[in-house]
Amino acid sequence: MEQSTSYSKPDHTPQPVMTTSVIQFDALKSPASSQPTETRWQVEDIMALFALPFNDLLFQAHSVHRQHFDPNAVQVSTLLSIKTGGCSEDCGYCPQAARYHTEVENEPLMALDEVLAAAKAAKDSGASRFCMGAAWRGPKQKDLEPVLKMISEVKAMGLQTCATLGMLKDGQAEQLKAAGLDFYNHNLDTAPEFYGDVITTRTYQDRLDTLDRVRSVAINVCSGGIIGMGESRAQRAGLLAQLANMEQPPESVPINLLTQVEGTPLHGTDPLDPLEFVRTIAAARITMPNSFVRLSAGRQSMGDAVQALCFMAGANSIFYGEKLLTTGNPEVEADQALFTKLGLTKI
Repeated sequence: MEQSTSYSKPDHTPQPVMTTSVIQFDALKSPASSQPTETRWQVEDIMALFALPFNDLLFQAHSVHRQHFDPNAVQVSTLLSIKTGGCSEDCGYCPQAARYHTEVENEPLMALDEVLAAAKAAKDSGASRFCMGAAWRGPKQKDLEPVLKMISEVKAMGLQTCATLGMLKDGQAEQLKAAGLDFYNHNLDTAPEFYGDVITTRTYQDRLDTLDRVRSVAINVCSGGIIGMGESRAQRAGLLAQLANMEQPPESVPINLLTQVEGTPLHGTDPLDPLEFVRTIAAARITMPNSFVRLSAGRQSMGDAVQALCFMAGANSIFYGEKLLTTGNPEVEADQALFTKLGLTKI
């Protein structure tokens, strides 16, 4: 029987808003905001969560987590890069950008049989969702058609399907839905105020527009961000406010820790304190109580103890397997050993 833990929700518990648009700090702080402040998570409220004593924050986050999820169950996904390198974007963290000199080579789209073999291996290892990522600004129709076949074939294997293909044009979300896509990943990456320091080749609103297209056809949204890119704590809070204040928060919220790759502009950024990452997980859990919060990129640098704190703070999803796009991920055996030590079960 699951332990019952009492938790008193704060008076500012947010309710949904009806538009998807860039949230500015000034709008959140001003009582004259066009959106009622009582229906939104204000940045200063999330900052107050970050400022709590560490044990108090973890207790509050874990209490929320127990109210909405089995605290010992973790959803497991595997991510495969089906098209690697050669991207025209300038995301400062990404080794797949063609303009940066990294060890990532431009590779063609994988063949269907290779993708299906990887999906079978993922399922055999205990993954319940298979995510396919392509390094495109956005798919052209000729690129999308073979991916639609991959989605339908992976779906037929009994796996949930997820794709991250870049920005979507009108009509493309409908095609993905018809192929059987369950989740679409498109991260906001960071707060609007810091976004231009990281990316200039697409706007924040471009990202929100893609999420609107996905949501409009009833595909589940997977959207989160990257922590440790040199942003401030207020900007981390701003990212969470942007996600939590969506009309419907993402069903899946991946929180990535920057994986620094030599040759990218963000290589050499001062590393984030691991406990600040745990605080971010906890704040995500409190502000988005019904969402799966995923430990994503950067897990290989955390070690078991920090990951355990993240699970305590409300993380209940991971990427599982040998590779996360083009950076390392803990090996399957190490993940299985950690789950055993912590008494976690896979969803």
